[in-house]
Amino acid sequence: MTEHQTKDETFDADTGARDMIDLSAPPAEEKAKAPENTRVLKDLTEVEVADVTQEVIAALKTVYDPEIPVDIYELGLIYKVDFDPANDERGAKITVDMTLTAPGCPVAGEMPGWVEDAILKVDGIEEVSVNMTFEPPWSADRMSEEAKLELGWM
Repeated sequence: MTEHQTKDETFDADTGARDMIDLSAPPAEEKAKAPENTRVLKDLTEVEVADVTQEVIAALKTVYDPEIPVDIYELGLIYKVDFDPANDERGAKITVDMTLTAPGCPVAGEMPGWVEDAILKVDGIEEVSVNMTFEPPWSADRMSEEAKLELGWM
């Protein structure tokens, strides 16, 4: 097999292929592992719970409704977040009750996964459960002042 390098491409003279990229997945042992949690969220003080709460809120603020340029926390889509600290059998768990701006939202199937992925980045959180609800229905009254300002509603 003869290979010729030209300015921005690779040409394989035997097959006539250009710009070949190996898209096959690496073996499982070579795949990047998710970072291990370095802290155990167990027997926390009120200050430590407040810190974890702020970290979870910060994580939620990284998730955006793709149709509205405001994060889901400021939009008021998060109804409830329960924190269940770690115990001897398992790590810390977060349960989120949330809604969408409309039941027919095009990302209804994807949004819970986005929320879960964001919260799992908080060190010490090992499990996330996201429950979708439409009771009560979302309304613009649930939006923060920050969200209303961002959208030019104030």
